[in-house]
Amino acid sequence: MKKRFNPIKDKSSEIINFLMASPDMPSDEALRFKLQLSIEEAVENVVRYAYDGGIGWLEAGTYLDHDSLLLTIELRDAGIPFNPLEQPEPDITAKAEDRDIGGLGIYLCKKLMDTISYRYEDGNNILTMTKKIENS
Repeated sequence: MKKRFNPIKDKSSEIINFLMASPDMPSDEALRFKLQLSIEEAVENVVRYAYDGGIGWLEAGTYLDHDSLLLTIELRDAGIPFNPLEQPEPDITAKAEDRDIGGLGIYLCKKLMDTISYRYEDGNNILTMTKKIENS
């Protein structure tokens, strides 16, 4: 299931709701909470930073492999090339006022999802997140 949103300005909630309403999503509430947090962080990054002023598109989709019970969430945009996985890990041991701004969102995604990958292909940023959803 996938859909293209264009333009994406002010559509974060709509994109997140679309992904969370996917029939591929598990019913387990604790797992859904983790997935939603990861989706929110990833979508917000694209909406805020991929395009100047949010004028651009985002294709968002889900796929569930019923054999392995592996849920894949993919975000694709043609914004500024940016690999969030290359950003330094935040120092979560430091006091909040001593930390650099940013970086916590992708850190959170890395902790909540099983895998996260990024590639730049044919002028597109492609962020793929996976989560095993057995027992949901």
